[in-house]
Amino acid sequence: MSSLMSNYGRFNVSFTHGEKAYLYDSNGGKYLDFASGISVTNLGHNFEPVTKAVCEQAKKVIHTSNLYEIEQQSILADKISKASFGGKLFFCNSGAEANEAAIKLARLYGNTIHHGKRYKIISMYNSFHGRTYATMGATAQEKIQKGFTPMPAFNQYIPFNDINALKQAVSLNDTCAIMLELFQGEGGVMPVDVEFLKEIRKICDEQDILMILDEVQTGYGRTGYLFAYELFGIEPDIMSLSKSIANGVPMGAVVAKDKAASLFTAGTHGSTFGGNPLACAAANAVIDEMMSNGFLDSVKEKGKKLKEYLNNNLPKECTIKGEGLLIGVKTPYIPKDVADCCLKNYLLIVPAGNNSVRLYPPLNICDDDLMKGAEIFVSVIKEMGV
Repeated sequence: MSSLMSNYGRFNVSFTHGEKAYLYDSNGGKYLDFASGISVTNLGHNFEPVTKAVCEQAKKVIHTSNLYEIEQQSILADKISKASFGGKLFFCNSGAEANEAAIKLARLYGNTIHHGKRYKIISMYNSFHGRTYATMGATAQEKIQKGFTPMPAFNQYIPFNDINALKQAVSLNDTCAIMLELFQGEGGVMPVDVEFLKEIRKICDEQDILMILDEVQTGYGRTGYLFAYELFGIEPDIMSLSKSIANGVPMGAVVAKDKAASLFTAGTHGSTFGGNPLACAAANAVIDEMMSNGFLDSVKEKGKKLKEYLNNNLPKECTIKGEGLLIGVKTPYIPKDVADCCLKNYLLIVPAGNNSVRLYPPLNICDDDLMKGAEIFVSVIKEMGV
């Protein structure tokens, strides 16, 4: 009997190594990876620049703590700030930690700038922001909160893309932040409505409310833009990042405009491992590749090709959603069953909510492997009997 706790519903396969868009199991099986570790290994497996950066840094120093200056961390912060909206950075170790820091920053803003009169954080039904206590409170899904209630009293939930509910929620003048994903990954890759997002930005500007965008899953090129907010012509006040930021080395980050970032002073927040030299070395290699000439354009082109193939070949009962290589497919089947069938055909995908599955191939996948995975997926859906 395993000594591990039983909190994961794992697939019955174990991988020994990977190369580019493929993973290999302990029996020699070769799997095409359209999961990317849930949008983490966006540059595929054993990507040479990241592997080299990690190995070289590991020979020097892995950890010193944030009691001291970390050169790789400062370099990375400058790169992300310049590539986004000019905010300041805090580094941690995961998406949940990044969202936890964003929530703390919003509460600090409400307590400091608005003298404690603003404390509520509005988030969306079917969202997912993490499994720490505060981020679970912001995650408006009963199945995530079950067994852990009551949740923190400062959360308020509204339906995604409902402008009337949004206006009603902020009418009491006690809101410090509005938190959302631009594509609800766990919710089935549901996209935000442009008018809803613009209304949030307008309300936040008028009422001095912070807009928090959770880009843990959508950030780092997945939509064909370095950050998904670029698709919509708005900027957040706070943005959380993680998953693909270091291509599998655990890392998270919060980017915040100065009006909020300036409130994090010595002792208000911290992380022992956050932004350590090893993770930052990997992350610097990642952002350099993603900012290289033509990289993001190639993601857009691959996304168009994949969506076109799926639209032309999947049964009419299926719905394709998403942008770039952030693709969700709603089917008539239980998502876990679809993923199991794909696994038997040596294709890895990710189950989601709303009867949907996620197709997240590496962003640098070659066209032949991209279409091979698409063909396997279509054949699996057709074999399931639609």
